[in-house]
Amino acid sequence: MLPTTELALLRRVATEQSAGRAPSLVAGVVRDGELRWWAARGTVGGEGDRPGPRTLYRIGSITKSLVAAVVLRLRDEGKLDLNDRLETHVPGTSFGDTTVAHLLAHTSGLTSESPGAWWERSPGGDWAQLSATLGPAEVKHRAGRRFHYSNVGYGVLGELVARLRGTDWLTAVRDEILRPLEMTHTTDRPTAPHARGYAVHPFADVLLPEPEHDAGAMAPAGQLWSCADDLARWTAFVGGDTGDVLHPDTVAEMREAAVIDDSGPWTAGYGLGLQLAWANGKRLAGHTGSMPGFLACTMIDPATGTGAVTFANATSGVGILSLAADLVAMADDYEPPLPEEWRPAPVDPALLELTGLWHWGPSPFHLRALPEGWLDLAPAAGAGRASRFRPLGHDRWLGLDGYYAGETLTVVRDGAGRPHYLDLATFVFTRTPYDPSAPVPGGVDEAGWLGSEG
Repeated sequence: MLPTTELALLRRVATEQSAGRAPSLVAGVVRDGELRWWAARGTVGGEGDRPGPRTLYRIGSITKSLVAAVVLRLRDEGKLDLNDRLETHVPGTSFGDTTVAHLLAHTSGLTSESPGAWWERSPGGDWAQLSATLGPAEVKHRAGRRFHYSNVGYGVLGELVARLRGTDWLTAVRDEILRPLEMTHTTDRPTAPHARGYAVHPFADVLLPEPEHDAGAMAPAGQLWSCADDLARWTAFVGGDTGDVLHPDTVAEMREAAVIDDSGPWTAGYGLGLQLAWANGKRLAGHTGSMPGFLACTMIDPATGTGAVTFANATSGVGILSLAADLVAMADDYEPPLPEEWRPAPVDPALLELTGLWHWGPSPFHLRALPEGWLDLAPAAGAGRASRFRPLGHDRWLGLDGYYAGETLTVVRDGAGRPHYLDLATFVFTRTPYDPSAPVPGGVDEAGWLGSEG
């Protein structure tokens, strides 16, 4: 990146490391699927080694996003439905009525932490041991009622993956996510070079080493270690550069807000395994992670394709999400990505006769032809209901976003085969306002348009 951009980014990283008193901090900017810039401050352990883009840090709950990706692969393969009750795939629990989607979006109502000693600082047992502790009292809310972050829920999803794949969750993540994306340094336990986790004393500049262990059945909630190089590839994946791991439409579905955090002003939400954040005027997607001794974050703005990764080996003190959000915003402000050059593209002549002005009642709309036979319907002026539509064939299109997401747009033709009107979820769009020759709901007054009240 430009020297002026790099200096501004470095100053932001250096300020966070110093003010947050992080033993070490690594951060980078992601563009075009690559780590385009990175910086490191501090040292990672007793030898005084400087961290680099392949130094491993614990990534905590970012692990959840990778587990979620395997669950979505199972859905896309037809091996489960997101509305399936847990009982269908993992029978015998006291919360079998909760759905796979509830678990992914933290709306299952399950307790946030596993009963017993805090799992993040205590070695974990197997699924049988975890399941035995999850009685009816561990269901804290009605499923679907509210956002209630549940590490336990992802321990449950890890077991679901294991049963449907016939292997453990970690092998599934390695085979289906890490290996295809060439995230070759990401692992479940630390390997050299790696940072050592510390707690920083709140009132003195001294360190206390934090423990590290195998979390057992709770591991799908936060076991993995990774580095800037690997997490850069995952960040690009979340932004839509999915390779052959998932279809981009599926990852876009993961980024949709399934629930918002209603604990304060709306700035954060959750999709299917992904955190969402409004920051610096941008809608970011990714995940934060924290484990004793470590903080991590990956965030990307899908609109610009700019993302950021951040790591620190400190239990607290570093604004890991705000740092990532600021790096994304600064990179786009200092070096905004250029839009792709416009080029003419072929359009099916049959689509051209559909384009132009249509009216829903008295309200004018424009219908535009898009590449690959898609259509775009939007108000001619001002805000209103707008959507894109994907062709289904036989004069039918499927709504992809906005008010009409999931609804069907049908072109109804006259006896000569010309487009007469559009039928969209019972709304009738006509070439002229309230065309009396079309089946406008409620009919059209025979007197027509009046020059005065009558």
